[in-house]
Amino acid sequence: MDIFVAVNNFGDTRSGGLAGPMGLFVIVLMSIATVLLIRNMNKRLRRLPDSFPDAKQTQREAEIARLNADLERPGAGGASPDVEADRSAGAGAPADDEVTGTTTHRDGGSADGDNRRV
Repeated sequence: MDIFVAVNNFGDTRSGGLAGPMGLFVIVLMSIATVLLIRNMNKRLRRLPDSFPDAKQTQREAEIARLNADLERPGAGGASPDVEADRSAGAGAPADDEVTGTTTHRDGGSADGDNRRV
């Protein structure tokens, strides 16, 4: 009768065994990196102000400063350049009858049945 003996072939088969020292080296390296990161973040957190200004208040102050700069600029015609001119107010152009609310004899009244002028 032959007896087969199972051989444990799992893990490191070297006789020197390098896993222990390499694991220790990796743990020490990660510990040093963690300590340095914590020190760096603490230094950055100390530089931050105690509180930040309100976002709406900051936007309002920026808008006021921009408008004041537009007013102080020479040649400013009262309106800032990014505002379009009123397109409905043409230079002497007659307005459409629908816009003014005027009815003609041909129409026979307004669209909603109300014959009064707007």
